[in-house]
Amino acid sequence: MVVIFNRIGEARLFILENVVYNYSGSPVAFLDYDNIISYSGTHLGWLVEGFVRDHAGHAVGFSKDAHGGPIPPIPKIPPIPPILSIPPIPPIPPIPPIPPIFLLSWSSTDLDNFFSGA
Repeated sequence: MVVIFNRIGEARLFILENVVYNYSGSPVAFLDYDNIISYSGTHLGWLVEGFVRDHAGHAVGFSKDAHGGPIPPIPKIPPIPPILSIPPIPPIPPIPPIPPIFLLSWSSTDLDNFFSGA
């Protein structure tokens, strides 16, 4: 299990078996290699070197092993994972956009808002 923290170090999501869950136990997206795809089939961004990246290349969230991006805050202790909902069958992933140059800055988009379009 990989915990994903927002830019202030709060655990907001976790990844288990290539499925991104929120702490309500609901699947919000899935991973296709390093691409983050919503269950509606939208490409949301990338998970690269432990950073969740938006389409502009800014960091939106991070995991404890993140490197090669902005300096992350000290992460807070994550909550106990909930009972998980069964994820839906993922759609055929779209052709991902060409990744931008990944920047050393945080996105203005909050991690929760990043996945709200999922």
